[in-house]
Amino acid sequence: MPAPRPGRRVRGSATGRPIMALLDLLGRRMALRIIWELREKQLTFRALQEAAGTNPSVLNVRLAELRDAEIVQHGPQGYNLTARGKKLLEAFLPLHTWAEEWARLRDGKKD
Repeated sequence: MPAPRPGRRVRGSATGRPIMALLDLLGRRMALRIIWELREKQLTFRALQEAAGTNPSVLNVRLAELRDAEIVQHGPQGYNLTARGKKLLEAFLPLHTWAEEWARLRDGKKD
């Protein structure tokens, strides 16, 4: 399956709207986990594989897609988030806050 790109057909959108392309990319196995593991530090391929708990083939494919999307980059010390990747992570903070509140409210309810 080719890497999702805005303007091209992606899962859930024949037109490839940018938000749908992003959701397709982030919805792929291990994509969000890789971004999360790189949130504070660079990691080598092996360290990232261990931290994410995935196999090398899935990690290779996902890293290639995230690099193509300019979310992750590879340097001499390993993989890290690009400025765009850090901005994406910041955009998740309100969603994280909402999810935490949702979980607290759900935990407080009796089913």
